[in-house]
Order: sequence, then C-alpha cells, then structure tokens
Amino acid sequence: MVQPKYHVFVCTSCRVNGVQKGFCHSKGSVDLVMRFMEEIDDAGLSGEVMVTNTGCFAICDKGPIVVVYPEGTWYGNVQDDDVARIVESHFENGEKVEDLII
Repeated sequence: MVQPKYHVFVCTSCRVNGVQKGFCHSKGSVDLVMRFMEEIDDAGLSGEVMVTNTGCFAICDKGPIVVVYPEGTWYGNVQDDDVARIVESHFENGEKVEDLII
C-alpha cells in the first residue's frame, strides 16, 4: 500500500455522474492536476506526494481549491504558476505558501 508523505486534493468540480462542470473546472483545475503531477515528478517526489481530483468543496468563490493532507492545509485561488511554489515550498521545504492559505 502506498503511504505518501502528502496527499493533494484538487477540486475539479467532478459530479457523482462523472460530469465535470462548475467554478473550479471553469477556472482550469483539471490542468492544475496535470501540472501538480508534472512538478512532483520533476522534483523527484512521485513516491512521496499523491494527487487526487475531487468534487466540489462548496467554497467556489475561493476556487480553484487545493487541499493538502496530512496537515489539512487549504489553498485557494490556485493558479498554474502557484503549483511550482506549492511543490517547492510545502513539499520540498515543509513551509506552507502563506499567501494562498484560506
């Protein structure tokens, strides 16, 4: 069983029926999932960080939403450029990206 150091959940507005629609999806959150996977791989952290897309967290006005466990850190308004910051600061250096925390 894989036991990652970090588990990243990215809201992609996925509905129970599999349809993706909603605020985070319209703001490019599916691309964020791919970007996280690329940045994590580039940093050599594939065995330490798992990425999962999720349904709505119900705080759409702050989306796209990214939640990092085990700490339970919630990041809001995450953009493409923020992914590298989160990977480097949070996953590599253990320091949360304060300006993105909600």
